[in-house]
Amino acid sequence: MIWRWLIFFSALLWVAHPLAAGAADLKGQVEITNSREAVVRRNKDYSGVVLWLVPVDPAQAAPILPRHVEMAQKDKTFTPHVVAIPVGGTVDFPNQDPVFHNAFSNFAGQPFDVGYYQPGTTRSVTFKHAGIVRVFCQIHPLMSAIIAVLATPWFAVTPTTGKFTIAGVPPGEYHLRLYHERALPENLEFMERTISVPPAGFTLPLISISETGYIPAPHMDKFGKPYPPAGYGGGAGQ
Repeated sequence: MIWRWLIFFSALLWVAHPLAAGAADLKGQVEITNSREAVVRRNKDYSGVVLWLVPVDPAQAAPILPRHVEMAQKDKTFTPHVVAIPVGGTVDFPNQDPVFHNAFSNFAGQPFDVGYYQPGTTRSVTFKHAGIVRVFCQIHPLMSAIIAVLATPWFAVTPTTGKFTIAGVPPGEYHLRLYHERALPENLEFMERTISVPPAGFTLPLISISETGYIPAPHMDKFGKPYPPAGYGGGAGQ
């Protein structure tokens, strides 16, 4: 699969497409290989891969309009697990569980802490800097999520099928970037390519992302300390 990907892009770089008015759709499909996750191996769940385009020519950059998305907390799970927003976008964290939650991030991207909040209420965070934000809950250590904050209006997050569409892309040349939380950074960098989007749009060949070498690591709570065995939250409810 990877060789087919490399051959395609090696040839594509030699093809020049004239710029035209309007915009096109860039389509494709992702598969995840060498995974230890049961949902991937058994159910072929290829969701959660983020793909985005950055213009080669800065003059071709388009205005980035803020967006509003929701990452609910239900059944002690962030849903959806991965969201992507442009810089300036806002994520709502509604608490749909019968217990308290406390979404936070102390990783690179944009640290935040919405504090403890009760069932049936919500908190919101606006993200002003591009980066990958890893989200956790101070009360429930097994809860985690990803927010990709991107300095581009052209992006997509794969559903379970792995199929994606980046819509409304003006014809031109772009750097294609990818992110998958269980893929090593060097593997993702290797797959980055410069592509030409023609006026009619096109469909990319299958993109294979390997999880080889991925080792999950425990995270700390918002104070940088290990979680107690039974979780953390005092009298806030668990």
